[in-house]
Amino acid sequence: MGVDPGPGAILRTKELGMDPTKSNSLFVSHCHPDHYTDAEVMIEGMTQGGMRKMGTLVGSESVIKGADGFEKPISDYHLSKPEKVVTMKGGERHALNEWCSLEATKTLHSDPSAVGFMLKTPDGIIGYTSDTQLFDGLAQQYKGAKVLILNVIRPLERRIQWHLCTEDAAAVIAEVKPKLAVLTHFGIAMYNENPSKQCEWISKQTGINTIAAKDGMSIYVEDEIEIKMNRQVRCDAPEEPIPPSNLPEKA
Repeated sequence: MGVDPGPGAILRTKELGMDPTKSNSLFVSHCHPDHYTDAEVMIEGMTQGGMRKMGTLVGSESVIKGADGFEKPISDYHLSKPEKVVTMKGGERHALNEWCSLEATKTLHSDPSAVGFMLKTPDGIIGYTSDTQLFDGLAQQYKGAKVLILNVIRPLERRIQWHLCTEDAAAVIAEVKPKLAVLTHFGIAMYNENPSKQCEWISKQTGINTIAAKDGMSIYVEDEIEIKMNRQVRCDAPEEPIPPSNLPEKA
């Protein structure tokens, strides 16, 4: 399943030696360009260039229909290509196949219809928060997750509206207690504070193994969890701090 195919998703897929025509489902959590820009291209791959009606597209109401001032980012042409197109709201469930099912989770974000998910597989549950700020009940949705993936845009003591920061992530991880927590979707401020160091702080606070996602990282979820790096892509964070911008980091 492809998740939130933002800018360069198809390029990175190629660099990693992955074949987009082998995908059978695509999840787009909300209508912000860093999550949807390559959705149509990935749909083309999933449907063999639009020649075969196959695969499942799952998205928020804003992504599939347009909502709350957001126009839908995927054309009617591309929406007609998958075998199934599913609009999900928090708490709803959908079976992807006989082995895996998806439960949408609620968020608190600037796209009000944004959703995360709990992907239930024979080898365990994978949780994904998508973009959200901390709210009562956020962590409760991910209880039972073996691996929890959190979008954490800001480091310690740098909280902004609509997103998680390091201490927010620690609070969620401490309550959920997954076997592995993975932080991703970093902003410039997070990179300048070293995501791996932020993860070390969370691990010490919670006792849960917490790592920073890197380009080329693969996580194999079976009885045990195995982490490997694909050396085909550059996977290091910037060596020098990124100069501050005059623009706001995130709307």
